[in-house]
Amino acid sequence: MKNLSRLFIATLLLLSFSNANAQDENNPWAIGVGANAVDFYPVGEDAPLGEYFDEYFNLSDHYNFLPSLSSISVSRYLSDGFIFTAAGTINEIDKVGDASAADLSYYAVDGTIKYSFGKLLNKSWLDPYLGVGGGYTWVDEIGAGTLNGTVGLNFWFTENVGLSVQSSYKHAFEDYLAKHFQHTVALAIKFGGKDTDGDGIYDKDDACPEVPGLEAFNGCPDSDGDGIEDAKDDCPNEAGLAEFNGCPDSDGDGVPDNQDACPTVAGLKALAGCPDADGDGVADKDDECPNQAGPAANKGCPWPDTDGDGVLDKDDKCPNEKGTVANNGCPEVKPTVEVMKQLNEYARTILFDTGKATFKKESIQTLESMNAIFKEYPKADFYIDGHTDSVGSEKSNQLLSERRATAVRDWLIANGIDKDRLEARGFGESKPIDSNKTAGGRTNNRRVEVLLK
Repeated sequence: MKNLSRLFIATLLLLSFSNANAQDENNPWAIGVGANAVDFYPVGEDAPLGEYFDEYFNLSDHYNFLPSLSSISVSRYLSDGFIFTAAGTINEIDKVGDASAADLSYYAVDGTIKYSFGKLLNKSWLDPYLGVGGGYTWVDEIGAGTLNGTVGLNFWFTENVGLSVQSSYKHAFEDYLAKHFQHTVALAIKFGGKDTDGDGIYDKDDACPEVPGLEAFNGCPDSDGDGIEDAKDDCPNEAGLAEFNGCPDSDGDGVPDNQDACPTVAGLKALAGCPDADGDGVADKDDECPNQAGPAANKGCPWPDTDGDGVLDKDDKCPNEKGTVANNGCPEVKPTVEVMKQLNEYARTILFDTGKATFKKESIQTLESMNAIFKEYPKADFYIDGHTDSVGSEKSNQLLSERRATAVRDWLIANGIDKDRLEARGFGESKPIDSNKTAGGRTNNRRVEVLLK
């Protein structure tokens, strides 16, 4: 009875143990109740009967049992796989190795830090562990402190109930207590799951452990009560429809309010729920002519055609002068083939000072005749092209042709032709129209030509 009283006192101390560290959010506590066996057969280098683990499994000859529950433990998960376990055991020693004993009493209180390998194995039912700790053991009321090494396995039948099998080597700090093994088999029960948000669903099963919720949604809330949990509800504070992910459709146009630019007026899905009275694809709220169809580029209003030539003002280069579609709304005013032929007959007779871009006096009259033709066609644009013969270097001929074409263009601009209508180009000796081997051919190749753009 004395031993049982001591075990009861030890048990009360163990149950009062607490630790500020939290487990994972499932079951931080565990109680184990079972039986233990003590083996004093050789456990050290000085043992006379053998080496460590010699006849380790000789249950009948070396193990000491009590035919009753003889161990109790309380465990607390710390963090990262580490667990603290406090245990109390009683036993009766009737054999020490191969020698018999006079029914010596045995009881012990031990504390162990264990490391669980369960998560590493990724098997929910199998949980091996290693531990190290210490305690105090009494044999026939003579006690000594011990340093303990532990190896064990937990087999979990359910999430909370399992079988724990453990073996510990206990090294005594005093010579009068022999080193020994203690083996334990216990029923283990885990408990203590947290309910942080107080909604009646433990955190381990609660998809929203910090916010009170409903069991139907695994602990997650439905703030607006529309039957759609907040996490899946696009409008968690407004009761809505499942087809719109929990959002309402106030105007009933099939566009939920959170996507409806005109939530109080029925409209079109294509226009984000806004109406389009004239059907031009521009929502009435953005349409400056809501009752007259027009393009979006003109804010829903039709483009004007001021001169009525069928070319809208936005595309009409002559919006106040009736023209043709082919000529971008401008009248057809390009010179005819005959007129262009006349222009080039004049152009080819323009004479320049040798190797220069200055005109000879007799060319002024020719330029005036050309100027008169250009003025007859104010809407036509032209290229003024300069050409040379092959006398001299190709580079110098190129530069000379450009300068002479530019000189003609500049004279025409100075005499009233719009500069935007004329573009000067030089081709040097690259486009001969006659042979450069004869004087006459070279004369023909030295020329100015006029082309329509």
